[in-house]
Amino acid sequence: MLDRLAAAIDRHCVGPASDTVIPRLSLVAVDEPAEPVGQLYEPMICFVAAGAKRTTAGDLSEVAQAGEMLLTTIDLPVTAALEKVPYRSAVMRLDDRAVADLLVELDETGQVTPAAVTGQVRAPITPELLDAVTRRVELLDTPEDIRPLSPGIESEILYRLLRGSFGDVLRRWSLADSTTSRVRQVARWICERYAEPLSIDAIAAVARMSPASLHRHFKATTGMSPLKYQKHLRMQEARRLLASGDATAAQIAQAVGYVSATQFSREYRSTYGLPPGQDAARLRARLSRTRTAPGRS
Repeated sequence: MLDRLAAAIDRHCVGPASDTVIPRLSLVAVDEPAEPVGQLYEPMICFVAAGAKRTTAGDLSEVAQAGEMLLTTIDLPVTAALEKVPYRSAVMRLDDRAVADLLVELDETGQVTPAAVTGQVRAPITPELLDAVTRRVELLDTPEDIRPLSPGIESEILYRLLRGSFGDVLRRWSLADSTTSRVRQVARWICERYAEPLSIDAIAAVARMSPASLHRHFKATTGMSPLKYQKHLRMQEARRLLASGDATAAQIAQAVGYVSATQFSREYRSTYGLPPGQDAARLRARLSRTRTAPGRS
């Protein structure tokens, strides 16, 4: 069944990663080793059909390999590194309303306590769940079937997740006023304002927690403090801008919220090992080599 899922991914993945016409479904197919990359993960589940990938966020690190799934419960800046190639995965972004509606239908909205949830959780993919995920990806073979069949298969996947090892995590994730929900909301709030000057007191007020309580729960969920989380967002966006445009390091420093270009350069080098200008040149050279390399057949 893993081979069947990997084959379906191969048929429809354009480039290393691509969205699909199926709502909330993306595919990843990488054949060659690649340097670790910084990415902002949103709440989603990655079903690994082949290979293995490590994701690191602050103090947290998980390796998901073939036959396993990785649940990300929060907007999370991570460093993703392939540990085994070829790598194939199907990625399903979570629809919080769909999860909540299913819990209401199952009458399971009050069966858990609102404890905190780690930002990433890994578990084996059950045969029944793997079958449902594979059938959803295979709908891309018959586009006319997507609209009538995809919603039902998505509901089946969510149902099997709630009945499996991710059940308690997803129930806590969906609770409207749980600790997890507050941390998730404040993480999204920081993402929308990462370039602004933010204080821990202001962030705690949004979360409706004390600064000490926010720090404890936020670090348990994301592997980093709220302000370090903001710094990771700034660094990821700065690196993207450096690689894709002609702006100077000073201009990018200002764009991502730094008053001091010197401080920006110092923190950038601490994060990526090179000053912004040198790292940008290396990234552009790597991107140029990728564009001229033979494509995946």
